[in-house]
Amino acid sequence: MDAVHEKLKVIAPATGEQIGEIEETPVSQVGSIYHKGRTAFQVWSKLQIGERLKYLKKLKEIMVEEMEVVADIIAADTGKVVTEALIADIMPTLDSIDHICKHAENILNRKKVTTPILLIGKRSYIEYMPRGIVLVISPWNYPLQLAMVPMISALASGNTVILKPSEVTPLVGKCIEDLFRKAGFPEGVVQIAHGGKEVGAAFTKGRPDYIFFTGSVRTGKIIQEAAAKELIPTTLELGGKDPMIVFKDAHLERAAKGAAWAAFTNSGQVCMSAERLYVEKEVYSKFISLLKKEISELRQGTDRNADVGSMTFPAQVQIVKDQLEDALGKGAVLETGVPPEEWQNGMFLPLTVVTNVNHRMKIIQEESFGPILPIIPFETEEEAIRLSNDTVYGLNASVWSKDIQKARRVASKLISGAVVINDAIISVANHGLPFGGTKQSGIGRYHGDAGLKIFCHEKSIVEDRGRKKTEIHWYPYEDKYPMFLTLFKSYFKAKRNWLQFAKSYLSILKKS
Repeated sequence: MDAVHEKLKVIAPATGEQIGEIEETPVSQVGSIYHKGRTAFQVWSKLQIGERLKYLKKLKEIMVEEMEVVADIIAADTGKVVTEALIADIMPTLDSIDHICKHAENILNRKKVTTPILLIGKRSYIEYMPRGIVLVISPWNYPLQLAMVPMISALASGNTVILKPSEVTPLVGKCIEDLFRKAGFPEGVVQIAHGGKEVGAAFTKGRPDYIFFTGSVRTGKIIQEAAAKELIPTTLELGGKDPMIVFKDAHLERAAKGAAWAAFTNSGQVCMSAERLYVEKEVYSKFISLLKKEISELRQGTDRNADVGSMTFPAQVQIVKDQLEDALGKGAVLETGVPPEEWQNGMFLPLTVVTNVNHRMKIIQEESFGPILPIIPFETEEEAIRLSNDTVYGLNASVWSKDIQKARRVASKLISGAVVINDAIISVANHGLPFGGTKQSGIGRYHGDAGLKIFCHEKSIVEDRGRKKTEIHWYPYEDKYPMFLTLFKSYFKAKRNWLQFAKSYLSILKKS
């Protein structure tokens, strides 16, 4: 029996204080929510793209007006510093709306394509047909951006959306619900289902027309298995163990600053963060010194001038602790930070750099998702590539070198959904680029053209005016084989014989 009045308590991870509560969506309402979404789809999907985009533009206006309020909600709910809430959650969401409003009509309008010679006289084109109801299951690390970008992409494509935000950051989920309500979206077009794993499982089993999931590999596999039973298509944006390669000819001061940010932004809770650092042996010691200096100047806290906030999810603290204990037990050395038994600051973990590590350790092979950075020296370009590719993940990577040709060469050999040269993480901020992973970092791509097309069925249409009595490839086949043989040989030869082709085509046409 559903507990209709169950509520999610909202605990601020940085302070441990309760800052609110959100009423859970009863599982008994799953059917009615889907029914409402399908009813709304009948109207929403028939709107012109430009009409749908008007709602997104209104949503953007409201977000801009309430930017500070939204940033404070994100910071309180996640423990991240408010500057990161602004630049990494709100800005990319607004930029995504701009990108979609600028390009959606061109991407989703009917497209003419070439018709092959055998179908001469016909027209061929592609139409993009919205799928229906899209279920978006979003994570807690960037709870605004990673929920809203797939939502607005699905909406622009003509779908209705059900969002199941993370129960770890429910205030942001409620904030998203309020933003869409204020933007005046028609009833049933956007619905938010609040709750934990039971609610997510119930909506996954409710037979949506598409599932967009961002989260852990473990949960992604569970969702993929459930979706496969009903042949529901999915996009899975999963974890990463992203390598950062620093060559001796890199701008080392820049690379050290980049490593500090890439490893510790959002307290390391970023699927695209630098989780493994490979430094060319000749500059290994110098680079570690530069990095330690950068880290020593970072400030952890909750005020507006802080650099690094707290962890968000208590269970993630234990994962980071286990990996560090495993590494230290096998001979790893702390360059910054303290042993786990000395951690005393709740959800604020020490910014930790570890050396003397190897690829047999959990800290290298498993996603950490915390403020911990292992560093390994390398001697050759080939070794750096081999080590970088030596995990089950392949989401993001970065290559640092002043030799751009070398950096491009290495980038091309990395098994990764994205690579950034002389910077880190930022490819996800360019909505013109597809985003997604290789190997166990996920299935599918969004952003770019793909970010709209994945939410549509591509419908192929071939059109004939219907004026001719017959077609050359229809029955009867009597005596047509030698004529087709001559036709195809004259057409497909390296040097085409157009006169012979025309004669053969007319012969077959007369025979038809």
